[in-house]
Amino acid sequence: MSLNPSNEAFLQVRNLKKHFPIRGGILRRTKSLLRAVDDVTFSIAEGETLGLVGESGCGKSTTGRVILRLTPATSGSVLFRGVELLSLGGEELRKTRRGFQMIFQDPYASLDPRMTVKEIVGEPLRAYGVRSAAEREARVVEILDAVGLDASYLKRYPFEFSGGQRQRIGIARALILRPSLVVADEPVSALDVSVQAQVINLLLEMRARFSLTYLFIAHDLSVVRHISDRVAVMYLGRIVEAGRKDDFFERPLHPYSHALLASVPEPDPFRVRTRSPLSGDVPSPLSPPKGCSFHPRCPRATEACGVQIPALKEIDEGHSVACHLYA
Repeated sequence: MSLNPSNEAFLQVRNLKKHFPIRGGILRRTKSLLRAVDDVTFSIAEGETLGLVGESGCGKSTTGRVILRLTPATSGSVLFRGVELLSLGGEELRKTRRGFQMIFQDPYASLDPRMTVKEIVGEPLRAYGVRSAAEREARVVEILDAVGLDASYLKRYPFEFSGGQRQRIGIARALILRPSLVVADEPVSALDVSVQAQVINLLLEMRARFSLTYLFIAHDLSVVRHISDRVAVMYLGRIVEAGRKDDFFERPLHPYSHALLASVPEPDPFRVRTRSPLSGDVPSPLSPPKGCSFHPRCPRATEACGVQIPALKEIDEGHSVACHLYA
């Protein structure tokens, strides 16, 4: 089912799976499978931002990496502007990759410490045929200015910058080829709180300036609410709820979504709010529970929840949930 039925999809992900084999023994035979992404389906319209949220280890980052072909998929379909990415290879994939880029979580580990800013940001231009050093430098200066960095930084190395500045360098590198799709993998989680708002506002500015489409991966719901148009919630490799931002934050449907929203700190010290903390730990993706993977922790679980995996179905226009309570 499309999670964006009212708009023509720019990116369509269908039944995407990524299972990592766990090998052991002398012959290194496959003993089990780690189901990091397990039958994920969603769509993103051109120019919008889909916030993909969930606890650490739920498969968000792996989903983004599989979509961009940084990690091979086990099965499924990823259509980008009508082109099936999972079937591309060689030169076709290299040419198509120009249209989608990634902003990584760690703004230091993702930058080569032996390269200058000019080399880091300009490397994609060299890879895609811009041989003139003068042209590369001019375009690097232009994109650095767009992300709020001075041209005097060209010959500096990553260790000479703060975390926020390094992430701006990473954003400049991602945008230098003018992609149309950007996967932002928790781009502010490693930054100081005082810097996070600046980077989020920069991403919003870049979206408007360069007509970008974002898949924004995060676990901070306040950040997701600020930047996203729609929200999809993952739990143990599956999407359990998806809908427009306002619908999700004002009328969450899935019990897991209720628990996520209840965990957000309340800035008003005088406001008393009833919380419903989850019991137990997140199950292992090596051995997920039968039926609904959330049912061992769900306060509203029924007998059916432990037997059958609930299908993701649309409850209201543009608002879908995978829960037996809405069967």
